[in-house]
Amino acid sequence: MAYGIQKTALISYCASKFLVEESLRMFPVVDVFCSQRQFVNFHPFSTGTQSERISWGVSSRALLLRKLEVSLEHHQVDEAWLTFNDFKSLYGFPTSSLVNRLITELCYSSDPHWLQKAYNLVFGILKEKSELFQTEILTTLSLCLARAQMPIPASMILRLMLEKENMPSLSVFQIILLHMVKSKIGTYLASNILIQVCDCLLCLRKNKIDHAKVIRPNTMIFNLVLDACFRFRSSLKGQEILEWMAQTGVVADAQSIIIIAQIYETNGLRDEIKKFKDHIDRVSSPFACYYRQFYDCLLNLHFKFDDLDSAAELLLDMNKFRVSTPNKNSTKDIQKPYLVSIGSQNLRAGLKIQIMPELLQKDSVIKLEDKKELVIFENGKLLLSNRALTKLILGYKRHGRMAELPKVLVSMQKDFQKLGGSNLCFDVIDACIRLGWLETAHDIVDDMETSGVPVGLNAYMVLLRAYYSRDMSREAEGLQRQMRKAGIVTNIPGEIVASNDLSKTADNTSSSVSKSDLADFLVQEMRKEDVVIPPVVYELNSSIYFFCKAKMMVDALKTYRRMQVVGIQPTEQTFAYLAYGYSSLGRYRDITVLWGDIKRNMKNKSMAVSRDLYETLLMNFLQGGYFERVMEVISYMKEHNMHMDKEMYKSEFLKLHKNLYKGVKASTVRNEVQRKRLEFVQTFRKWVGID
Repeated sequence: MAYGIQKTALISYCASKFLVEESLRMFPVVDVFCSQRQFVNFHPFSTGTQSERISWGVSSRALLLRKLEVSLEHHQVDEAWLTFNDFKSLYGFPTSSLVNRLITELCYSSDPHWLQKAYNLVFGILKEKSELFQTEILTTLSLCLARAQMPIPASMILRLMLEKENMPSLSVFQIILLHMVKSKIGTYLASNILIQVCDCLLCLRKNKIDHAKVIRPNTMIFNLVLDACFRFRSSLKGQEILEWMAQTGVVADAQSIIIIAQIYETNGLRDEIKKFKDHIDRVSSPFACYYRQFYDCLLNLHFKFDDLDSAAELLLDMNKFRVSTPNKNSTKDIQKPYLVSIGSQNLRAGLKIQIMPELLQKDSVIKLEDKKELVIFENGKLLLSNRALTKLILGYKRHGRMAELPKVLVSMQKDFQKLGGSNLCFDVIDACIRLGWLETAHDIVDDMETSGVPVGLNAYMVLLRAYYSRDMSREAEGLQRQMRKAGIVTNIPGEIVASNDLSKTADNTSSSVSKSDLADFLVQEMRKEDVVIPPVVYELNSSIYFFCKAKMMVDALKTYRRMQVVGIQPTEQTFAYLAYGYSSLGRYRDITVLWGDIKRNMKNKSMAVSRDLYETLLMNFLQGGYFERVMEVISYMKEHNMHMDKEMYKSEFLKLHKNLYKGVKASTVRNEVQRKRLEFVQTFRKWVGID
C-alpha cells in the first residue's frame, strides 16, 4: 500500500516537473519564479483577492506581476496596460514602484491616448491612496500633458500638487506654462493657476507659515502668461495678472514693460503707460526694438484720445531719440529697482510694481509681436510710418486746425534732417496736392521758408504745376515771386509748368515715405466706416479706473451715470473697472446691479462681453454668495461656448462656502427664498462635481 502511494506521488511529481520544464521552454519568464520563490510574496497597496496556486507551484499573481515588469522593461505599452488591468481586476493595485513605472512609461509614449489613461489612472488611485505618488511622477505627467497640448488635465495635476503644497521646480513649472499658453484655453488655465499660486503664497506669508514648498513665480513666468493674455485678447485678465505681479514683488524687466504697455493700450489706460516712458528710455542696445513697440503703444493711445498736442509732442520727442550704449559704471543703478504705481501717482496706499528695465532676459523664449503700425525703427532711429502721419494730418483737419500742422511738420523736419532722414515736408506737400489741399501745401512751404528749412526746387515746382493745372494763375504768380525771393530765378510760362515733362523733376525725390502711398493712406483713412470708440469714452473710463483704484466709488458711479445721461455707450472696460472697485470693498450686491446694466446692453446688442468680464462677474457672485447670479452667468458662458474653469470655481466655493447647505433637504427650509437659494447652491455643487 505504501509502495502504491509513493508511486502515485512520484508520478505526480514527474508530471509536475514535466509541466514546469515545458512551461519554461515556452514561457521563459516563469523560470525566475520557479527558482526564486521570494517573488511570490508581493504586497498590493489595496486589499486584493487571495492568490490561487496553479499546478506547478507558481501563483497567477506572481506571473502577472512578472509579465507587467517584462512589458515595462521592453516598453510594450499595450501589453503592460492589459496586464495591469488583469492584475487590478484580480488583486487590486500592484506595488507603488510598478504603478509609477507604468505611469512613466505611458508618459514617455507621448500619445494623447496613453497620456489620458495615465491621467485617469492617477486620479483613480488618488481616491484610495492620496499620498501614493511622488512629486517627480506628477511633474512628469503634467509636463507631458502640457507638451501634448492637453492643458485641462495638465492643469488638474498642477492644482493637485498645489493643494498638497508640493509644486514642481521653478524651471519645470515655467516649461509647463510655456506649453500651456500656446492655446487659448491653455492661457485661461495658466492665468488662473498663476493667480492661485500667488494667492497661496501670499496667504502663507500673511500667516507666517513656511512657504518653501510653494514656488515664487519669477519674471519669465509672468511674462509668458502676460504675453499670452495679450495675444489671445484677454487683456482684462492680463491686467489682473499684472496686479498679482506687483503683490508678490516680482520685478518686471524691459520685456515685461512692453507687454504691460500693450495690455494697457488695449484697455485704453494711457496714464498708466506714461509712467513707464522714462524707464524704457534707459534700455540700451541691442534691445532697441523695445523702444519702437513702446512708442507705438503710447502714440496709438494719443490718437485714440484724440490728443493731437500730445501726439505731436511725442513725435518730436521720438525724432530726438538716440539708442544709448550700456554704461559700465551703472551697475549700482541696475541693482536697484524702480517703483511704479498702479493707479494714480497720488495714491499713497496703492499697489506699486518693481521694474528694472536693464534686467533683460537674453535667453527669453517669448517673441513679442512686432507690428510696425505707427513707429518704424531704422538704423538706430525712430521714424513715424505712413499710418502715423496720416492720423496726425487727418486729426488736424478734423479739428479745423490745419493752420497748425505746418509748424509741427517743420519742427519734425529739422530733426529729420539732423538724423539724415528724408524730406518729410515734401512728402506731405505732395500728398496734400494730390488730394487737392493746395492751401495747406502752400502753408507748409511758407512755414519752411520762415523757419529757415530749405524748401527745395521740387516742392516749389510740384505746387506750381498744381496751380497752373487748376487755372489758379494768381496763386501761381505769387508762388513764383516767392521762388525768386528765395533765390530760385524762374519765369516759366504756365503751359510748360503744367506739362508732364516738367513734373518728372519732382518725381525723382527719394523718400522713406512713398508719396503715392501717403496719399493713398489718407484716402483710405477718410473712407473708413469702422465703428470707432469716441475719445470721450477713453477719458471717462480713465476717470472711473482712477476712482475705483482709490476706492472712491461715489465718484466712479457719478462718472458712470454721467455717461448714461449724455448717451455715451459704456464699454467692457467701464463695467470691469466698476466691478473691480466694488469687489475691493466687498460690495458684491452693487455688482448685481451692474450685471443688470450689462444684460441690458447685451440685449440691445450695443456691447459684446468677453470671457474675462464674465469670469470676473462669476467669481464676485461666488464670493458674495449670489448663486442665482452665478448660474445665470454660467448659462451665458455656455450659450457663447466659452471655456469655464470649473476647478477654479470649485476651489473658491470650498474655500468660502464649504459647508453651505451641506446635507440640507428642500423639505426642511423655512421659506421660498431659502428654497430657491438651496436649489441654486445644489445645482452649482453638482455642476462643479462636489458631492
